[in-house]
Amino acid sequence: MFIGEYLHTLDPKNRISLPAKFRKDLGRTVVMTRGLDHCLFVYPKKAWAKEAEARAAHAGGTAAARGLARLFLAGAMEAEVDAVGRVLIPDHLKSFAGLSAKTVIAGVASRIEIWDEDAWKAYTAAIERDADAFAEKLGDTQN
Repeated sequence: MFIGEYLHTLDPKNRISLPAKFRKDLGRTVVMTRGLDHCLFVYPKKAWAKEAEARAAHAGGTAAARGLARLFLAGAMEAEVDAVGRVLIPDHLKSFAGLSAKTVIAGVASRIEIWDEDAWKAYTAAIERDADAFAEKLGDTQN
């Protein structure tokens, strides 16, 4: 399981170093795709197979299901993790996530997310502000 957040720098060649704590579980090949909230989702290959299968099962359903399937599946690509733990982020994914040199890599259970640092700060500030209301809405008030 991936947890935690780490500040990293996107180099001029669009490579980003993955946190050392994540590398073993990610493996040598990852799948990177457009995520929600304008970040990138990065999955270990095995976890991606399950995610892709779930999305594909709904690809012919409602317009919302088709749209999410297209967002995740059509934009996906495999990326090799190099010997020093870096992956190359293609231009179309860098543009989608609005990535600048300063990024945040966040562990979110079965995947990691890559965010532009400023976007991450704005997003987490909003979530922190509204966390109590979200917990109430979801019925998760025990924490």
